[in-house]
Amino acid sequence: MAKSKLAEANEKIAEGVTGGYKKIEEGVVGGYKKIEEGAVSGFNKIADKFVDNFLTKEGESVEEAKARLAAEQKARQASSDAGRKAGLK
Repeated sequence: MAKSKLAEANEKIAEGVTGGYKKIEEGVVGGYKKIEEGAVSGFNKIADKFVDNFLTKEGESVEEAKARLAAEQKARQASSDAGRKAGLK
């Protein structure tokens, strides 16, 4: 069964609209990702500088200080959770 000219024109229009939408979507998503990467990178630089200036101990690297702080936070959280459980019994 042969397609009518109207159906063929409709398909071409649909392909054009879909292609345009995909190009816009890729541009928007790409732009968002660049902004997100820049914001996260900037935040990490500031956080590392803060840890380096205020939270490191003598001879400790930023990475070691972050690991120590994470371990301390985990210990505080476990202690807090245990206290809550004891209070509920």
